[in-house]
Amino acid sequence: MRNNNSVKKRTVVLGASPNPSRYAYFAVRSLTNFGHEAIPVGVKKGSIEGIEIINGKPPLEEVDTVTLYLNPERQKEYYDYINRADFKITTEPRRIIFNPGTENPELARLAEANGITVEIACTLVMLTVGTF
Repeated sequence: MRNNNSVKKRTVVLGASPNPSRYAYFAVRSLTNFGHEAIPVGVKKGSIEGIEIINGKPPLEEVDTVTLYLNPERQKEYYDYINRADFKITTEPRRIIFNPGTENPELARLAEANGITVEIACTLVMLTVGTF
């Protein structure tokens, strides 16, 4: 399946896992299938369908979307990373998607204060229905 929308969105999947039963794994695969550039960032080494999982908090350029697959407690160490500290080489993320179970009012407030759009949604559903 390819995305009918010609705009490819460079998307960081934060909380990526090489475990094929995890939603973050499905998200990387689905983003790629829909024509987006998926950048898996996680703590476990490995790959997702040939895309190497990046460990740590690497500086990244031109990030459109960060989609979260970390619970609110585990998100805390990434607050500065998500909110411009490392993404701001050329652009900060345009939006953050809080997938089910990742909702975090504190991080949402910080993101909005930095001009980042917050969506409480499911990346997999958004891709399927064409709202990504």
